[in-house]
Amino acid sequence: MNKKIILVTYPDSFTLAEAKSLVDSADRETVKIFTQKYLNHSQYGMGAGKAEEVKESVKESGAEQIVVDERLTSRQIHNLEKLAGVPVIDRERLILDIFYSRATTTEAKLQIELAEIKYGMPRVRENAKLTSGNERAGKGGMGEYVVDVKFRDLKRRMSFIKEKLDEAKKKRQLYHVQRVKTGMPVFSLVGYTSSGKTTLFNVLTQEQKETSSSLFTTLSTTTRALQLNDKEALLTDTVGFISRLPTYMIDAFKSTLEESLAADIILLLIDASEDLQDIRIKYTACWQVLEELKVDRSKVIVVFTKYDMLGSEEVVGRIAQDLAIPHPLAISSKTGYGLHKLKTLLNSPTGKKVPM
Repeated sequence: MNKKIILVTYPDSFTLAEAKSLVDSADRETVKIFTQKYLNHSQYGMGAGKAEEVKESVKESGAEQIVVDERLTSRQIHNLEKLAGVPVIDRERLILDIFYSRATTTEAKLQIELAEIKYGMPRVRENAKLTSGNERAGKGGMGEYVVDVKFRDLKRRMSFIKEKLDEAKKKRQLYHVQRVKTGMPVFSLVGYTSSGKTTLFNVLTQEQKETSSSLFTTLSTTTRALQLNDKEALLTDTVGFISRLPTYMIDAFKSTLEESLAADIILLLIDASEDLQDIRIKYTACWQVLEELKVDRSKVIVVFTKYDMLGSEEVVGRIAQDLAIPHPLAISSKTGYGLHKLKTLLNSPTGKKVPM
């Protein structure tokens, strides 16, 4: 049975919908939603009045947990838990929980553990103060001595994980060098989570990777052969992006994301079936991640997915014009629309844009 939660998020439609999707992907059931314009108040994140409303709703609904769609400090979580009487998690903790449930490979699990440590380290000292009543306890308590020991343990574990991830990165770099020697082109799929990357990957490579409407179905990078008209290539699928993804989480997945960014052509997938405002937000969020990873813009080609839900080239044209994309390419993995043009584009020696 899914855990019943109360969700506290921002009132705009995009943020609200994404927060609900995150909760669903974490196998939790939302029994009540509260919205507030600001979630950076010092005591509870939300305002004191809203916190009292949430407290009453916990009693009435039987909710087992509160999820706040923002980064909270240890003190804010402690205060809200004390007030409401149930556990509280913030947006970053929720995403980490989803990552844990999706990880299947050793490397993905290490990346998530690294993100977990980076999430927890700033909170160690604050948690110690909260559990010791803001006083310095002696040895054996949660005072300075124990905090320092915990910090050292976390740093040692972090160093070990980074070494393992570096080893995996070196192996990938070796594979990349070998691919370059063979002259086999490499293409990669990037985009917002649930933009249709894995569905397209399956169609192009005849794979059977799991697809789902849940967020972060794919965490590990997968590379498979792609047969074009007159040559064989490689296609890579990897973790999707999301708005307000903290830098330390991007850093944790950087080694695998770098494999995608080293491709000859990067296909940035955009779900064209959504509202224009949502498309703008997701497109901007994708570029923020790509720029943080120092991607070569000249290698990126934007592909609009789920054309079967639009049925109009004019709609795609308007979206492309709004986003200032000069050569829009629309496809449908479901019906096959546009896939021939996409393959023709990938088959061209320069990756020249093919008109829609």
